[in-house]
Amino acid sequence: MTFDPGSVNDRLSQNVFHTDAVPHIEINQELAKATGTSKRIVAVCPAHVYREEADGTISVEFAGCLECGTCLAVADPGTLRWVYPSGGMGVEYREG
Repeated sequence: MTFDPGSVNDRLSQNVFHTDAVPHIEINQELAKATGTSKRIVAVCPAHVYREEADGTISVEFAGCLECGTCLAVADPGTLRWVYPSGGMGVEYREG
């Protein structure tokens, strides 16, 4: 008997996201563009929370954030304000 864990997308789709009215991620758009952080955070986010818009700004769909901190690891200082969501909010992992 073999174990089939399914695809990453299948497993992630089982998570539950509790959204808060207050975003836990904010971007300094000017600094992000000037430093190249914009391109990096779009490229590395495993949840595809960030998206580059036609005008070069970065939009954030914070409700789908996995709270992994990958964006913070590649962002230049001062480009992101990222905090964990308030108590009881954020991602609730169902698979691992």
